[in-house]
Amino acid sequence: MSAKAAPDYLPQYYADSSHDYRNFVGGRFIENTSGKIAVTNPATGALLGHIPDSDAAAVADAVSAARKAQSDWEKTPAIQRAKHLRAIAAKLRERRTDLADLIVREQGKIRSLAQIEVDFAADYIDYMAEWARRIEGEVLTSDRPGETVLLLRKPIGVVAGILAWNFPFFLIARKLAPALVTGNTIVIKPSEETPLNAFAFAELVAETDLPPGVFNLVGGRGATCGEALISHPDVDLITFTGSVKTGSHIMQVASRNLTRVNLELGGKAPTIVLADADLDLAAKAIYDSRIINTGQVCNCTERVYVEHPAHDALVARLKALFEATRYGDPSTESDVAMGPLINQAGLDKVNAAVEQAKKDGATIVCGGKIADLGQGFHFEPTIITGGRAEMNIMRQEIFGPVLPIQSVNDVDEAIALANDSNYGLTSAIFTRDINAALKASRELKFGETYINRESFEAMQGFHAGRRQSGIGGADGKHGLYEFMETHVVYMQGR
Repeated sequence: MSAKAAPDYLPQYYADSSHDYRNFVGGRFIENTSGKIAVTNPATGALLGHIPDSDAAAVADAVSAARKAQSDWEKTPAIQRAKHLRAIAAKLRERRTDLADLIVREQGKIRSLAQIEVDFAADYIDYMAEWARRIEGEVLTSDRPGETVLLLRKPIGVVAGILAWNFPFFLIARKLAPALVTGNTIVIKPSEETPLNAFAFAELVAETDLPPGVFNLVGGRGATCGEALISHPDVDLITFTGSVKTGSHIMQVASRNLTRVNLELGGKAPTIVLADADLDLAAKAIYDSRIINTGQVCNCTERVYVEHPAHDALVARLKALFEATRYGDPSTESDVAMGPLINQAGLDKVNAAVEQAKKDGATIVCGGKIADLGQGFHFEPTIITGGRAEMNIMRQEIFGPVLPIQSVNDVDEAIALANDSNYGLTSAIFTRDINAALKASRELKFGETYINRESFEAMQGFHAGRRQSGIGGADGKHGLYEFMETHVVYMQGR
């Protein structure tokens, strides 16, 4: 669609409860012929709008549009593809406040974090666009006289991007930008919990010159729309962010067509605090990593192992921070540090985890129960001490504002307990001892380790997990190449 042409679908940057959003397929907004899904504000329960509950036929149309567009898109010089990405990033910045407001209302994220998410998404798209002139192949040494061996990197084809609800807008950028700059086309399916920001994203794409079919968006439930997408034989790569259970299912379904998968799954991130650490720094960083997005972040601190001499002092500092936390409805309150959990199921899960910890003999230092604010899915910021390795609270992902703490004798015990997990995404250590920091870097079996800082990755890094935390990774050069395959050429000369 030309940038000068009026979209055939008027932008609805602000959620309107009477509005029915439409799929974006082949450069057009498609009338919904299937069912509808209501989207509500988790802080109030208010209706925000409806999205399509897309069926297999709608998904097939989107995949077909992506396949049709892919050949020409691959032939487009990478630097031209990058220009399209930069145009999208510019649109995001034009509507940054409106987009953040939408995220606040449909996900319950505090406004400052929602604004960071939009801005970071725009920066991420620009960052990936910079790789247009940096995609490299290799010249390999041949065993034969006169032969040249080339290793080329090429796009995989049609990408299916399936999003989680906790950072829904950024995840569009994380999947779309590397896919498009490397010559792939994409079909995005947002979470049905937080889809409206993705439809607003599509409205902005429609205002640019991106060729039809390069980016497509379908709404729907995982069991129907998602299932149709991951099982489609014309999808070449599935990139998914979400739960271990769903990721495992995607692998099973993808195996029928031998479709490649890239999976960012759950985490149970350990943070180690040694007795020599700056406890003020450690407490603030742990607090920020646990309270951010109401604890609904796969890489934020999920368990703490603190050397015994520092235990009480660290807990006291954390208790003061947790008890001072204001929480409520971010769409109407500007001075809150936490919003609601995403839904009733999320609230029930967190509450059940805390109740089980109490039965297992752990101690509630502060919080520990559902917050009675009259509406919304709020849980009190909670600290739990007396953790033991066998407790579920130390082993299973909580995904809420709950921090379990276990006292340890030394760094060796802490590392052993940290590694005793089904997960392996992120980890952290606080210490003034460079040898202890290096030891942790060598021995922690995680994709990332943060030393004396909060747990939050950089776009130029490589966000990847081990064990049940996923397959493959995202960000930086290595994340970019996840969207490419190699083609070796043997060229015999005289």
